[in-house]
Amino acid sequence: MSDTRAEAAADGRTAAATGTDPAALGPDSPGLGTDPAALGPDSPGLGAAWSLSPSRAGDFLTCPLLYRFRVLDRLPEPPSAAAARGTLVHAVLDRLFDEPARGRTPQAARELVQPQWERLLDAEPELAALFADAERRDEWLSEASAMLDRYFTLEDPTRLEPAHRELSVQAVLESGLTLRGYIDRLDVAPTGEIRIVDYKTGTAPGPEFEARALFQMRFYALVMWRMHGTVPRLLQLIYLGSGEILRYWPDAADLLATERKINALWRAIERARSSGDWRPRPSGLCSWCAHQAICPAFGGTPPPLPPVPVAAEATGPLAVPGQAGPVRAATAAGPDPG
Repeated sequence: MSDTRAEAAADGRTAAATGTDPAALGPDSPGLGTDPAALGPDSPGLGAAWSLSPSRAGDFLTCPLLYRFRVLDRLPEPPSAAAARGTLVHAVLDRLFDEPARGRTPQAARELVQPQWERLLDAEPELAALFADAERRDEWLSEASAMLDRYFTLEDPTRLEPAHRELSVQAVLESGLTLRGYIDRLDVAPTGEIRIVDYKTGTAPGPEFEARALFQMRFYALVMWRMHGTVPRLLQLIYLGSGEILRYWPDAADLLATERKINALWRAIERARSSGDWRPRPSGLCSWCAHQAICPAFGGTPPPLPPVPVAAEATGPLAVPGQAGPVRAATAAGPDPG
C-alpha cells in the first residue's frame, strides 16, 4: 500500500466465502482477484524459520538500514496522518461489505467514517495527537470521506461479493523462506478465477515507480499460487487518491521470476545480517523517514546492533495479456469497473 498503512492494524479477519456474482466480473473482464503483516509475538528467533512480507521486502529494497531499524532494532515510529487515514479508509471499505449489497452506498460509507475513527482511537489513543484542533481533525475526516466517494466512481460494490477480506496468507518456498501477508480483498469468480485487490489511499505512481507496486502484487500472487496451485487471474490496485485502477495479468513465468527475485533479496538480507553491514541508501524517500536523526547519511549514529535478532521477519497495473507493460486506467463510474 502506498499509504503505508500500519501492518499491525490488520486484524486478519476473513469473511466467509459467499460466492461471487458473475456480474462482478464484468462483460469484458478476463477474470478475478493484497497488504502484508508483521510477525506476531510468536515470531521465530535466529536459526528458526524466517519469513518475509511485502512491506519488509520493500523496506530492504528502499534502504537496508530502514529494514534493520524496523525488523532488528524494532524502533518505534510516530503515527502519521497519512498512515492513519489509510487505516481508516481500509476499515470503512472492509466494513462496507458487511452490509447487504443494496446497502453499499456512498452515504453508508460516509456514515461509517466516524464510528470507525472512534474504534481506531480506542485501539490507539495516541492518534488523537495527530491534530492540533477539532477543525483540523474534521478536515482530515472529510478527506477520508472524499476518498470513499471516489471509490464509488471506480467500483460498484453492490455487484461484488468478496470471498475474503483482510485475508492472512502464508506460503513456504522451496528455499525454506516463508512468505506472509494480508490481502485487502480476494474475489473469486464462479469459474474459480481469482482477483487480488489492494486499496491505496495515495496517488497512482508514475511509470518509473510502477515496478515496486507490481512487485508487491506479484508477491501476493506468488503466495496464493504456492498455497493453492492456481495463478491468480488478475491483480488490481485501486488508487483512491487519484481515482485510478491499475491492473496486471500475471502468468506462471512471471511468478517464477518473482520467486527468484525474492530468494535473491533474502540472500542479500542474510548477508547483511551476517556481516552487520546495514548501510543506508539515500533517496527522495528519506524525507518521509522517522529515523533521520540516527542515520549516517544525515550525520547520525545508529544504535548498537541487537546481539540476537528479535524477529525473523523481513516481516501492477492494467496490463492486457500479451502486452509488453502495465496499462493505466482512470475509470469513471460505470456498470462494472471489473
